[in-house]
Amino acid sequence: MKSITINGSQRESVGKTSTKALRNAGQVPCVLYGAEAKPVHFSAPELAFSKLVYTANAHTVVIVLDNGDTYNAVMQDIQFHPVTDKILHIDFYEIYEDRAITMEIPVKTVGVSKGVLNGGNLRIPYRKLRVKAIPSKLPDFIEVDITPLKIGTKLYISELANDDYKFMHPDNIVVCQVRRSRLAIVDADDEDEDETEEGETTTEATDAPAAEAQE
Repeated sequence: MKSITINGSQRESVGKTSTKALRNAGQVPCVLYGAEAKPVHFSAPELAFSKLVYTANAHTVVIVLDNGDTYNAVMQDIQFHPVTDKILHIDFYEIYEDRAITMEIPVKTVGVSKGVLNGGNLRIPYRKLRVKAIPSKLPDFIEVDITPLKIGTKLYISELANDDYKFMHPDNIVVCQVRRSRLAIVDADDEDEDETEEGETTTEATDAPAAEAQE
């Protein structure tokens, strides 16, 4: 997984007054949490987070502070201003190479579905999937080949099993499917399955914390 470097300054004061002053100066107050140390308070220019926040891709972060300390981390939580959408605060969590973490990874489809060519509608309920792995094994994205999908067929998360990481979803979760449309042409070998099955989730996942530590 690609990493983004954030250059920041350690904060000596963490009160409301100093936090407001930082924001007025174009800085974002941040906190780095770790399993073995006290939280580290720091700040960095808002522009430094553009490639981390305003993208569909997943990244790890290298935090470099002006006192010489360096930390490997992932973004855990972010707060935006309700009106201006300016970044108000970011929480990070320190990661270690020998400890697995759980992180949301984008789904990327490849290939051309026969069902779509016949007029079916491709549905992707989950734009991101939660996976667990050590940092070096985290993928940039989950590649899903939709070529075999015909009208009425589904691709389940169990079909994407990988030795490098573990999916943190039930095996019966539908990653993508091709639904019949009014203009669809159904071939004789197309399967006419129900659009949804009991126990399957077809609602797009809501945003969740980007990562959480796993012991």
